[in-house]
Amino acid sequence: MRDGLPGFLHADQQALIHERNWLRMLAPKTAGGLELPLPDVVRLEEAVATTDGSLGWVVTLCAGAGWFAGFLPPSVASDIIATPNVCLAGSGAATGHADRDGDDYVITGRWDYASGAPMATHFTLNAILRERGEVLSDAAGKPRIRAFVVPARQVIIEPATGWIGMQASGSYSYRIDGARVPASHGFTIDAAHATADGPLYRFPFMALAFVTLAANLAGMAQHFVALAQPAIAARRQHTTGVPLIEVPAVAAKLAQAQQELASTRLHFYRLLDEAWQQVLAHREPDGEALRRVSLDLVETSRAAVDGLYPFCGLQAARHGTELNRVWCDFHTATQHTLLVPD
Repeated sequence: MRDGLPGFLHADQQALIHERNWLRMLAPKTAGGLELPLPDVVRLEEAVATTDGSLGWVVTLCAGAGWFAGFLPPSVASDIIATPNVCLAGSGAATGHADRDGDDYVITGRWDYASGAPMATHFTLNAILRERGEVLSDAAGKPRIRAFVVPARQVIIEPATGWIGMQASGSYSYRIDGARVPASHGFTIDAAHATADGPLYRFPFMALAFVTLAANLAGMAQHFVALAQPAIAARRQHTTGVPLIEVPAVAAKLAQAQQELASTRLHFYRLLDEAWQQVLAHREPDGEALRRVSLDLVETSRAAVDGLYPFCGLQAARHGTELNRVWCDFHTATQHTLLVPD
């Protein structure tokens, strides 16, 4: 828990998010968004995560949900993005149902881990489609799933506690008990169904998810490494009394962590920039290559954090220290389902 809202960001952090318009940066200009180039957004998200993991996570997940406005009917997207202090939170799990009723859908279900839920004006979700109580199937015989956006007034937030980190991300569960929404609030996340022009909405969704999440982990890892250096310098080798940072093997570990992070980040951004140029040229980027380089960045970040942790002393394990908070945030964020190592 931090100052301000329990289990969520400080009031001044929330104000900064809205002042900088970060949650509109992936939304279409035609709907009132900023529609920034994706490589610029990813670098910004990494920089924010370097200062505060929970802040970076909320900005990334909620700005990412704002990207969905590029797949909604333009009038609906404009209404949503024009909402004062707009914030879209949500979940990608299909853990609810949407029952067709005339021109509307009636949505019922429960979804977990909606980062930014306390400040959300709208929630996004995936739901299994039904008609007259029967689950609808696609051509392969699997349940049909559709994405929806629902105003927060129709959503019940259920606070979740017990995580070791990301204490301020507000990643609460939420449920919907029979909310009626127009069919126009449903959308398909695919370039072929984009309603906004522009390269952002031609970028593959899964690739976008991987690069934005990986950048967050890289930011948190850099924060940890920066804090680890003075922590290591303050300790002494018990046999010689020499400061740990002067022990060759320890100094080499610190240098290796810094160098490998820098090298992997350089490769990551090179591939991201190339992919963006391909999309600008109306070519399909290599989504699998972006997934692999994102997971490589996450694994390099894990190696840096876990390799230096044993040399940082008890302050790294002490609740309430900045070093421990960053360690906990990092290891909680790595549990995102997309970041499971191959």
